[in-house]
Amino acid sequence: MLTALLGATGVLALLTLVPGPDMAIVTKRAVTRGRGDGLRTVAGIAVGLLIWGALTVAGLAALLAASAEVYLAVKLAGAAYLCWLGIRSLWRPGADPEAELPEGDRPGARRTGGAWRTGLVANVLNPKIAVFYTGLLPALAPPGLRPAAGMALLVLVHVLLTLAWLGTYVYVLSRARRFFARPRVRRALDRATGVVLIGFGVRVATT
Repeated sequence: MLTALLGATGVLALLTLVPGPDMAIVTKRAVTRGRGDGLRTVAGIAVGLLIWGALTVAGLAALLAASAEVYLAVKLAGAAYLCWLGIRSLWRPGADPEAELPEGDRPGARRTGGAWRTGLVANVLNPKIAVFYTGLLPALAPPGLRPAAGMALLVLVHVLLTLAWLGTYVYVLSRARRFFARPRVRRALDRATGVVLIGFGVRVATT
């Protein structure tokens, strides 16, 4: 059982390290708003994974993966959300309306849920997670455990790997935030992030 769990952890680690929409969103939030916002985005992504994991264990994600109509609806909603985030980055590259307000008047000073919601919504509207969980987790579930328990364990492992990887990534970005805060660099990063997010959105919609 331990050998199977270690093998499954290795597969999940490789999948976690592959760049995707989550990394693009975390990059945008961490560079423009700082380490705290980046970590809150990561927390939202982790909650999204837990939601998909719970649906998978309950068997509901399999229904989504098997229903072409429902899958298409979730896929298009997720693609539209990613494209919307990308367009926002391209519309005013380098701009941060909150940074122009006094610290006490910034919305972030009273409410810090924006970053968390961004990570959560982007992950919940990613139907590929449902397909990934329903298609791969049953095959990776360690023998000796009930299928539901084995899949739940792997979901927790995936969440912990995601938190560790993206949390470390946010820390590295925050160390170089002074460089990214330069107006020219900031504009270039916003444009690049916008193009990447739109690209992911188009890819999600057409795959």
